[in-house]
Amino acid sequence: MSSADGLLLVLSAPGDVPDEEFHRWYDTDHAPARAALPGVLGAERFRAVDGLEPGWLAVYPLRREALASPEYAALRVRSPAEAALVERLGALDRRVYARLDGAGPPAPGPAPLLLTVGLTGTDPGVLDAWYAEEHLELLAAVPGWRRATRFRRVEGDGPDRLAVHELDGPEVFATEEYRRAVTTPRRDGVMATVTARERRLFAHHRSISPPTG
Repeated sequence: MSSADGLLLVLSAPGDVPDEEFHRWYDTDHAPARAALPGVLGAERFRAVDGLEPGWLAVYPLRREALASPEYAALRVRSPAEAALVERLGALDRRVYARLDGAGPPAPGPAPLLLTVGLTGTDPGVLDAWYAEEHLELLAAVPGWRRATRFRRVEGDGPDRLAVHELDGPEVFATEEYRRAVTTPRRDGVMATVTARERRLFAHHRSISPPTG
């Protein structure tokens, strides 16, 4: 996400749509059309491994100007068939974020595991300073912790701040370095100011390419 200044994140659930139809629509129509937009720098789908709903996540790192383009506006006008399918979904939760900061070099290929942590605090500056001055540095020392990127929400629902953590696998949570990163006195003080928290864990499902032909 190094050249992106924003992120489009969409949580979804098939609801009354059969799984095969849901994935065919998402993997061959909905997501590829967005991956093809100028300024969209990637598209990945993930499935929840935390037992929570919605159970599917799509992430599109992008330049935020892409979402103001005529091409994107045209995509948001649904055909009758797509509108009927969307009506049957259990969830289609769209959120747009602006990039704040991050730690860690870009890794080749998508992360096997994605941890998203959304936080709203009584003072956003306290959250931002903690991440910038302590938390990101400690996470960077965790074996298997590829990188972390932070955002502020500009559209949609959910907590005000979002951290997207790219991981090699769940074994990172069993390390001493991870335990150290999440048990500092400063973290305890920051968490006392948090009024909303959303922590989700997803495994990579597939990379989405623009349509061909």
